[in-house]
This record gives sequence, C-alpha cells and structure tokens, in this order.
Amino acid sequence: MSGRFETVISAIDAANSDDPALKHDGNEEMPAALLYGRRMSAELELVDPGASELLKVAARGQHIERWKMPRNSYPEGRTGYLAWRKAQAVFHAQRVGQIMRDAGYDEADCDRAGTLLRKEGIKRDCEVQMLEDVICLVFLKWYFADFSREHSSEKVFRIVQKTARKMSDEVRTRVLREFDLPADLLPALQA
Repeated sequence: MSGRFETVISAIDAANSDDPALKHDGNEEMPAALLYGRRMSAELELVDPGASELLKVAARGQHIERWKMPRNSYPEGRTGYLAWRKAQAVFHAQRVGQIMRDAGYDEADCDRAGTLLRKEGIKRDCEVQMLEDVICLVFLKWYFADFSREHSSEKVFRIVQKTARKMSDEVRTRVLREFDLPADLLPALQA
C-alpha cells in the first residue's frame, strides 16, 4: 500500500478517536467508531485479502465521525431512519474524500471511495457489494447480540431479513455455515 493510504487510515483513526462513546473489544475500552473501523478492516482482510486500496479506505471510513449526526436528530420511524442513513452516507463520503484529497489522492479516487461509501450500485458493483457484505458480517459478528437483546423478536427477525437481502449469496451462505445464530432466525437468512 502507498504512503498516502497509510496517511488516510491514520487520519480516519484519529478522527474516530474523538468518539465519546466507548466500546470494549475484549482487551481494552476504546472509542466506538475507532473500534468499528478496525473491525471493518479486519473483516475485509478476511473475506477479500486482495481488496483494492480504495475499498480498504471505504471500509475503514464507513462510520467516520458517525456520532456527530445522532439518530435522534432525525424523526422516529422508517422515513426518518432512511433519511438519517442517507445523510450519514453522504457525510462519510465527503469526510473521507477530504481526507483523501489532503493525502494526495486525485478526484477520481475520491469519487470512487464516495461511490462505495454511499453504496451506489449495490448488487451491481462488486466492490460496493463487498463493502455491504463486510458491513453485514461485522454487524452480525460484533453488534447483533446487543441489538437482539434491546429489541422485540419480531423486529430482530425483520432486521435479519433485511440484512440477508443486502448480502451476496456467498456471504449469506457463509453466515449460515459459520455463525451460531438462534434457530428461529435461520428462516430470515434463508428467505
């Protein structure tokens, strides 16, 4: 990887180090966004060790400074949630793009990273799909258990169904084979 890549990853990590929310990674407490970015990079390396530099940047920057736009700053319900998610994707693309420009990436590379972060072309663009697959894997591996304890079984089933629809067939099969999900959720992944 290039020196500018390392510069970008360090800048993303520095930005995410300001997250006031803390998460425990098994060894230590650290800012939640920093931990999430590291988990995204590690999972991408597992599923696609030959990933492009830009996909690696997008994975690390997926939730850059997410706390600056809290979910409760948008209306409750599905419409508010979707508006919040879209605004987050645009913000993440802009923020990562600026960091990339500052490190010497050209506009085409910044635009491509933005396309990935905004998930434009999911199911049609293999890199966008890979990023979405990694997002789903990280959610199921690291965040699903807490999520499922906080919500009704009906909502959890719907979320698993929606998550499964976003995944590629290959990753959905991997989840069914490797993850120890409760039996009542397996139909949501198989549908």
